[in-house]
Formats: sequence, C-alpha cells, structure tokens
Amino acid sequence: MGDITPNLRRQGWNMMENTSATSLAKQWAKKYLQKLIDPEQSWETSTQEMPLSSLYGDAKQTTTAERRSLIAQQLLQSIRSINLKAWAKTETLLSQEVKRHGINYKLIDPYEIARDAYHIYEQALSAYAEQLTPQRLCVFISPDVGSIREKYTAIDPRVIGFVSMQFHYCGQLFLEPLAPPDQEILGDYFKVIDDHLYIPLQRFYDISAHYDYNSPILESIRQLIPPSSEIARKIASRIIELYPNYSCHTGSLSDSAVMVSSIRDVEMFQVYLWICVLENSIAAIQQELFPLCVMLYPPLKVRWELVRQMLHLLGNELQTRLTPQQQSLFMPYFQSLWELFSPEVFPETLEDETPDKLA
Repeated sequence: MGDITPNLRRQGWNMMENTSATSLAKQWAKKYLQKLIDPEQSWETSTQEMPLSSLYGDAKQTTTAERRSLIAQQLLQSIRSINLKAWAKTETLLSQEVKRHGINYKLIDPYEIARDAYHIYEQALSAYAEQLTPQRLCVFISPDVGSIREKYTAIDPRVIGFVSMQFHYCGQLFLEPLAPPDQEILGDYFKVIDDHLYIPLQRFYDISAHYDYNSPILESIRQLIPPSSEIARKIASRIIELYPNYSCHTGSLSDSAVMVSSIRDVEMFQVYLWICVLENSIAAIQQELFPLCVMLYPPLKVRWELVRQMLHLLGNELQTRLTPQQQSLFMPYFQSLWELFSPEVFPETLEDETPDKLA
C-alpha cells in the first residue's frame, strides 16, 4: 500500500478490570417489570401468538396503506416483549465482554435503553405506516439517534456497542413474523437506525458544519461521500472472494444479513476516518472505534485479519480516488488506523486462506 507501513506505536488500553455485577438479565427484568408494564395494556399477546398475517389477511384485500398501518400497530404493541428477548440475546453475546473489559454495569440502564428503543422504533414504524421513504426517515431521525449515541458514548464509548446490539436485535425480532416482502421493505427502515447507531453520522454532520464549504478538507470528503457505499460493497464483496469458507457468529460472509453488516462496517470505518481528518485528531478511532471493535468483533467471530484486509482495500480506494495532495490529508490518520489493528497488536492469521498480501 505504498508508503503505508505497519510501524506500530502501541497504545495502552486498560480494559481488563473486573466487576462483580449481578446478572444483567435479572437487572433488566426487575426494572422492566417495575417501570415499563402498563396496566391498561396487555403485552402478553406476542407476535408469535397472533400472526401478523391474521391482521392484514390476503394482500390483495388490503391497500398498501392499510397493510402498513396494521403491521406497524401490531409491532409497536409487541415492543416490550421484543425488548426483553433482544436483551437476552444481547446479554448472551456480550455479558462476558462487559465484565472482561471492566465496563461499569451501572452505565447500562435497561429501562433507559428500552425507553430509547421504543422512541426510535416508534418513529421508524410511523414513517413506514405513513409510507415515507427510508431516506426521509434518515433526515428526521438522525438528530434523535445522534443524541442517543452521544449520551451513551459520553462516559464510556464502549457502552454504545451494547446499546447498538440491543437495537439491532430488536429490529431482527420485529421482522421475524413478517412475510418476506414486508421484511425487505421494513428492513430498509430499520437499517437507518442501525446505521446511525453504529456510525457516528451526527458527529460527522456537526463537525462538518464548522468548515467553510470550499475548504480543501471538505472538498476531499465530499469527493468520497457519493461513492462511499459503492466502496463498501466492493470491499465486502472482495472479502467474500478472499475468504469464501469463512463464517462469523451470524453465518457465512455471503449471507445477506452478514453482507449488510459487513457493508455497514466498511462505511463506519470510512466515516470515522473522515471525522479524524475534520477534527485533526485520532481521538475518534482511539477512544471510540478501536475499543468498540475490540469488544464486539471477538464474540461476533470477526477475525482481525479480515479487518486488516478491509483496511488494505480501503487504502487502495483512497489512493485511487484522491489526488496526491488530497491523500496527504488522509494518510496520517489512515496510518494510525492501520497501526491500531496491525499484526503487532493482533498477530492472528487465518491458516486456510491466502488473502492479498499487504503491500
């Protein structure tokens, strides 16, 4: 990758402090039952007990507006039980990581997270019912999700990893009882939520607003924004070619759900890089991105060699799409990003694969 070399300046990360927290599931259940149960509404009728198909019947007998409205109403009524199930899945995946990394369990408030999830998914389901586009949802939901993200990253940025997985599992559980066509459509709305929780988009918007429109830095980033999703898809597809037999926690890299997550991760790394350039600091990747990856990737069975290969391919894209002068704005931060995930920090390799060598 040209002048990008893996000369490591190791950072110290104090993540191994232990904590004697009680079961997060027990904490969740107690607070949820005390503060969330609405005596005027029964939430015992879950989506599994009342199939959504029984609400809207034959698609030919209902209009799109009626169909969406009925689906949204039933899903919103099930959000409490969905939150409980999502919490159990999140705890199963991450409770050991929370302890291993010494995250203060008091920062993970089940009631508060449930309330935030209700607020955000209510907006998404309302947009879906009103037939607003996911792009329109993105516009008006971004500040709210950005505020939630800022709240959970203020004290310990790693907490957003737990919160993001909770929201993600909520979305998956909402989609389970739907017919495939409805899953695909509503999934686009839930993807907006996932993207804004995992990716610091509001932070990027806010810092960009401080720059003159014609500044060289902003011009360079504007050049990268339109193809950013294309870059992410290209890199994710190339990773599948390089590691055809690899499977992570959710499934094969070629599975549609895994592919969506892979694309989002590449987009996430791009946005963090842009933020570093705009802030003239590597704080965003040191204090937020790196700890988040260290907490989430091992339980999700994402190996570090895949991350390095992704960075290698991203570096190639930057060199292809930017002028040498523009590259000089990005390379110091990209170098730091590479060093954080370099073989000196994470020496593992995938024995049965032969990926492109890092130039």
